[in-house]
Amino acid sequence: MRAARLHRVGEPLRIEEVPTPAVRGREVLVRIAGAGVCHSDVHIRAGALPLPPTVPLPLTLGHENAGYVEAVGDEVAEVAPGDPVIVWGGRGCGSCRICRLGDEQVCNMALWLAYGGYAEFLHLASPRFLVKLHGIDPFAAAPLADAGLTPYRAIKKALPYVYPGACIAVLGAGGLGHLALQILKHVSPGVRIAAVDITDEKLELAGRLGADYLVDARGDAAAEIRRLTEGEGAQAVIDTVGSDVTLRTAAAVAGRKSIIVLVGIAGGVFPYSFLSVPGECVVTNCYWGSYTDLQELLEFAAGGRIRALSRRFALEEVNEALDLLEHGRIQGRAVIAPQSGS
Repeated sequence: MRAARLHRVGEPLRIEEVPTPAVRGREVLVRIAGAGVCHSDVHIRAGALPLPPTVPLPLTLGHENAGYVEAVGDEVAEVAPGDPVIVWGGRGCGSCRICRLGDEQVCNMALWLAYGGYAEFLHLASPRFLVKLHGIDPFAAAPLADAGLTPYRAIKKALPYVYPGACIAVLGAGGLGHLALQILKHVSPGVRIAAVDITDEKLELAGRLGADYLVDARGDAAAEIRRLTEGEGAQAVIDTVGSDVTLRTAAAVAGRKSIIVLVGIAGGVFPYSFLSVPGECVVTNCYWGSYTDLQELLEFAAGGRIRALSRRFALEEVNEALDLLEHGRIQGRAVIAPQSGS
């Protein structure tokens, strides 16, 4: 099978022929229909997100995957060849306290950082990492595995802090942000949404997706949101970027007894001190989402209430997709379609 593999940090991925994995026991082979391109892949390729020693090179990136079951081991009964599936990537060790609480994605980031979806086939140790798709095309579903799941988890954290008429600020209207906006319209219809970005195209998209306020971050975004909320600020801030600039904006725009949820991993540092945030403002982050979070999210997608805006790339175009994402030139989500002719 063909796979796009990272041989050395700082270099382009190489398209190579590698053996197609065989399956036995509880193992499953998935034919990849779509693999979303995430900023973490950009950071890994550049070396900005160092790989742990347990993750050796060469490495096949791609942790946002959906496709069709190709083959199963002789002990698998949950899925069968031909089933359309999405891959829940947040695998943990399966036995620690965190995993047994149902939050495996928080266990150890090294276990899911580079999952292997930039290839024609993906080998899984167990069918427990799969969710069957009902009424959703796998290519269209692929971004939901992370770009939809992570903001959904962040929104669930934020909901206890908001109320009808309150403001939620979404920093970044890109791959994660454009899905966060759609999810918010359905899970909290009484909340006013402020979409914050630095490009006209993404702000225009946010408007089409139902954002109540479009805030240009090339100006003073925090001051504008304070003005729009009559000085109160946002009761929840979801930062899908995570740069120094967006984190400073998050601190400046948050209201009293609010929550800031950091989603993006751009490497910024949050300016935290007793007086740097309003009274009793909670600051947390979001590690992907649980298996049940993904099941819930897929219900929205199956009902047509959320849809990822996707741009298709062939496997041979994976470095182009990563480059465009790195420079902010992807609207929605870039998705790799590894199968020839797909």
